[in-house]
Amino acid sequence: MTRWTVIVNPSRGGRLVRARWCDSFVCRLRGLSLTRRLAKGEGLLLVEPRPSRMGAAIHMAGMLYALGVVWIADDGLVVDTCLARPWRIYWPSAPARFTLEAEPAILERIHSGDRLEFVDERAA
Repeated sequence: MTRWTVIVNPSRGGRLVRARWCDSFVCRLRGLSLTRRLAKGEGLLLVEPRPSRMGAAIHMAGMLYALGVVWIADDGLVVDTCLARPWRIYWPSAPARFTLEAEPAILERIHSGDRLEFVDERAA
């Protein structure tokens, strides 16, 4: 069964995106590769076993569109953001445990230093 979480930014206007929880190696490896687009208001939350810069790196191989990427520490602190373009590799400037991949417009509503909250969709 697919797990979804709602990501909230209390300091900048509440709910940001509904994201699919992705914590298996295969899910993280595949990510959004070869998908045509994201559904509006949805994203993918890559969950690493532990905080890391290299472990939280993403590849854009097989991507057909750009993504807004947000790296998040264990405590919800946004440690880095970027506009990720197809066929490149990106990693955060500081260790992160979570990587949110969403539409590029999400970068207008999240900044480094914000503290995000994850709400299980069943509880939202």
